[in-house]
Order: sequence, then structure tokens, then C-alpha cells
Amino acid sequence: MIEETRIRTAKIYRAKTQLEKPISDATHTLTEISFVVLRLQLENGVVGESYLLTFQYSPNAIIGALKDVLPIIKGYKTNETGVVNNKLNALAEYFGNQGLLRWAQAAVNIAMWDAWGKTLQQPVHKILGTHKERVSIYGSGGWISYTIDELITEVTDYANRGFKAVKIKVGSPKVSTDIERLKLVREAVGNSVDIMMDANQGMDLSSAIKLADAAKEININWFEEPVNHQDFQAYEILKNQTGISLAMGEREFDTLPLRELVTRNALDIWQPDILRIGGVEAWRESAALAKSFHLPVLPHYYKDYDVPLLCTISNGVGAESFDWVDPLIDNPMQLENGFAQPHNLPGWGFNFIDDRLTDIKL
Repeated sequence: MIEETRIRTAKIYRAKTQLEKPISDATHTLTEISFVVLRLQLENGVVGESYLLTFQYSPNAIIGALKDVLPIIKGYKTNETGVVNNKLNALAEYFGNQGLLRWAQAAVNIAMWDAWGKTLQQPVHKILGTHKERVSIYGSGGWISYTIDELITEVTDYANRGFKAVKIKVGSPKVSTDIERLKLVREAVGNSVDIMMDANQGMDLSSAIKLADAAKEININWFEEPVNHQDFQAYEILKNQTGISLAMGEREFDTLPLRELVTRNALDIWQPDILRIGGVEAWRESAALAKSFHLPVLPHYYKDYDVPLLCTISNGVGAESFDWVDPLIDNPMQLENGFAQPHNLPGWGFNFIDDRLTDIKL
């Protein structure tokens, strides 16, 4: 069996979900919802998959990083995720262990876990050990580019689907615009739905303080990435002056910012991105560090990976929900009454539909 679990081939693909018109947050305008999909085939014929969200950014750069990595991993057994991580870390040191090379490393890691789960005929969360059977989930969006009607339609749709929390983009040119939009969302969803706000690092400190103060009477649960993620002093000042709960982590390739902000009492929620942080082991290690600081974990974007992993830790409190990948896969995650359950099929529990993939030549 050991020889049969070695990685034989690797292929990469592109996939897209329809976007009717561009959407914007405080720092980006997104013109497409696109993904890179990785498939690793083992000697036993099992195929492990992973995907990463790319939008329209640097389409050739991430493909180049994957092309560099994939020949190196051939021949490794699919359970040797730690061995492969150490190998790729060593090789990436010259050009840097953060950035594109970390994304490629994480894509390999996630696909290896998928293949290992399928080989064992077990879901990943059962292999790692289960703390809970489901996790809460919140509806994400609320783009700055939305009209008021579009904004209210989205949040009320989430509420009607049973979501107990929604997240709204902030960081408009005028703070008053953000305040008005948040008030309208509160009126639309009522007091039984939690509201969070996300500036995507698009605000300066004074504007963030003004918005945080105004958010108190709207009952906003937490403020995500209000300013540049490396401006630790600004996080500390914002926390001290307003008392608002602060969330961040999606931009991080390691846990240094987590440790730095905790020492300043300027972080309340840790939000790792499984692709940036480096894959399953790195995600779980960061969650364990967050637990040692008594912080909850509420990760960024990848619900199909995050929900299973959140079920394996004691401080996982919820996941972010977008529907973008659902039309591309054969087994979309089931969401009910504000909760998500991990897939119970082997591996991550879903596969990409062949007809939705465009082959990329290696």
C-alpha cells in the first residue's frame, strides 16, 4: 500500500464563477471570480484536489510558482505532508517563505490531505479528531460598490436563509456613508442578526476611530482589518480608545502579527487564511497559538476547508460563507439555520466538476 500512495502526477486548472458586474471593497475592485485548481494523482489512482481563489490578480505568477513546486513533490507518499512542507520550506528560503511560494506550498498540502483522506476512506476532520459536529457560519459581502437596494437585498437574503450574522464592507470615502449603510442593514435584519464590518485595511486611524465609535449604537460585533495589517500601533490605539473588538489574520503568512497584537491587547479574533498561512498543519498550529492567548478562531473565506478544520479544534467559533465555488463542485456544503456541517465523504468531501475546468499545460 505504501508504494501505491506515492504522488504520480500533478495537473493544474483554471475555473471561473460568473460575476455580473465588478464588486469593490475599500482597497480592491474585483472583475472576476476565478480559481486555480490542483489535482494530484497517486499510484493507486486516488486523486486529491485543492483550490485557491485568485480573482484577476497575477494569473501567471501563481501558475509559475506551482510549476516550480510540482516536479519536486512527485514520489512522496500522500501522508508525508510534514516531510513535503519541510522540503518546500527549505527550497523557498532563498526567494522567501512568504508570498506566492507559500500559496503553492499550501495548495500542495491541502491536495495531499484530500488524497490521504480518500485513501483511508475517511473525511479529513475524522482523521484529525472531532471536537464538534457543526460550526456557525456568517454571510459575507456587503460590497462598497453595492447600491443600497443591492446591499439590503443581500443581507435580508442571508437572514431569510437562516444566517445569524452578516459582514459588511466599510471604508467608503466618507465615514458617514459607512455609518448610514450600517444603520440601514441593522434596520433590515433586526437585532437578532449580528453585524460585523470589514475595512480590508482601507482606512486611516482617525477614520477608523470615528467609525468604531459610531458603531457602538448600531451594535457592531467586531471590526476586521480596519487599517494596514502591519500597523500594530494603530490597532493598539484603536482598541484602547474605542474598545471595539478587532479581528485580523487573513493577510498573514505566519503568526508573528498574532503574537505582536496580543502583547498589545489589540486582537480579539484570529482569522487565518489556509492558503496564505501554509496549509492544514500551519492553520492548526496558528489556531493552537490563538487558543493559548484565549482567542477564538474565525478563518478567512475557504469554508470547504475551514468548516472541517474548525470541527477539530476547541476554539473554532465560525466560518465565512461565500457561494462562489458552489457551482463548480459536485457536493456543495450544506448550510442550515446559521450552521454548516463538514462533508462526510472521504477527504474534503467534494470534487470539482470536470466540465468547469480549463487545463493549464505544465
